[in-house]
Amino acid sequence: MRSLVLKLTLAFLLVAVIGVVLFAVLVAQRTQSEFTRFLSARDQNTLINALTNYYAVRGSWDDVTDQLARNPPFDAYLRSAVLADAQGAIIIGDERHEVGQRLSPEELAQASAIQVEGNTVGYIRFTPLGGPGSPDGPGPGYGYGYGYPNGYATKDRSPGGPRPPNTANDFIDRVGEAALVSAGIAALTALALGVILARTLTRPVRELTAATRTMAASNLGQQVAVRSSDEIGQLAQSFNQMSSDLARASQSRKQMTADLAHDLRTPLSILRGYTEGLEDGRLQGSPKLYGIMHAEVEHLQRLVEDLRTLSLADAGEIRLNKRAVDPKALLERTALAYFVQAEERGVALRVEAPDGLPSITVDTDRITQVLNNLVSNALRHTAQGEVALSASVTSSGRAVEIKVSDTGSGIAADDLPYVFDRFYRADKSRQRAEDDDDSSGLGLAIAKAIVEAHSGTIKVASAPGQGTTFTITLSN
Repeated sequence: MRSLVLKLTLAFLLVAVIGVVLFAVLVAQRTQSEFTRFLSARDQNTLINALTNYYAVRGSWDDVTDQLARNPPFDAYLRSAVLADAQGAIIIGDERHEVGQRLSPEELAQASAIQVEGNTVGYIRFTPLGGPGSPDGPGPGYGYGYGYPNGYATKDRSPGGPRPPNTANDFIDRVGEAALVSAGIAALTALALGVILARTLTRPVRELTAATRTMAASNLGQQVAVRSSDEIGQLAQSFNQMSSDLARASQSRKQMTADLAHDLRTPLSILRGYTEGLEDGRLQGSPKLYGIMHAEVEHLQRLVEDLRTLSLADAGEIRLNKRAVDPKALLERTALAYFVQAEERGVALRVEAPDGLPSITVDTDRITQVLNNLVSNALRHTAQGEVALSASVTSSGRAVEIKVSDTGSGIAADDLPYVFDRFYRADKSRQRAEDDDDSSGLGLAIAKAIVEAHSGTIKVASAPGQGTTFTITLSN
């Protein structure tokens, strides 16, 4: 499931349904049990009253079996009872008691006396139906003795067990008690199920909480398990991405600080060495010396300006003076600026752009800065071959693609993901050359920041020994 709302709704519904069903089942079972007990006690009294009236009218137990057999309800009652006369001789028996035998003293003590005008004229003993200790186990019948520990019931007592519900009020009270017990069991079951579901749903939240506390202690790069695709799973994925980005940003910041210190140290050390030599007279001023010092100052100025540009980009405060520009004219202007340098290196520099391209609304100076950086990098890494500047309309017709391609040394696949990182150099051991304007490693980072400030994209494709192509996409 992809929705946490759906999961919670189904969880609540499941708990409610299980609670209601369990309550209904328990109440139904207990109600049936109590109702059977109620009918049992009522039927016993009915049979005793019928036998009492029979003896009062006849004065004896003669033909009682035939008379009761003609009345189906009474005949059914006697199937689970034994009738004996005043001396305990069995008149109506069952499978274990034959007619003519006598009930034992223990059986007489458990039987109900039948009295007429204060005299005991007989006994009726209800046979067990599956109560504890009964050898017969459950059997058919109307339930006489149902629910009693020893399977017997008398008119006035229920040996070994609770008093049967002889009245409607007793029955109602017992059903009410059963409902309360059933409600308690259902509530506890629903509570246990709810706790299990709650712990299952909140487990990812607890893991996220623990991970954020660890990150708050400056231990970046924490990851949590993504256990679902719902909102919490998406939150876990976002947290993992954020944690990775923070760890990478922290490492990049540390690396940038080290690289920045290195790039500042080199020109400053050169300037300090020359100024100290001039101060103590070990060096004599000359145009060449002053030119070297001036170049180092310019390098420092470019580095500071690049850092300022990046800080403005991070703050989203790069100011753009946009106007409509013909992409072909922009490329021709850039090619013209590097024509002499390309000729000196023996590299062909050409522009490929059709007439009638839609204009793009950009800050001309900023985009020219991007193109200058890309072309200068291409010339620096192309010993022979060509550098091509091209422009075309995208397939959607809503943007223009500008490409700067070369046939130079190319970039290794391992380095491609990092070419736009600040201070990144594919060759870590490469030192700044005299004509290396991008020695700080900030040029491509600035190019990406400027392009993205125009709501565009820049990407790179390259292969070692086959050249590199940078593609800039800008809306027209």
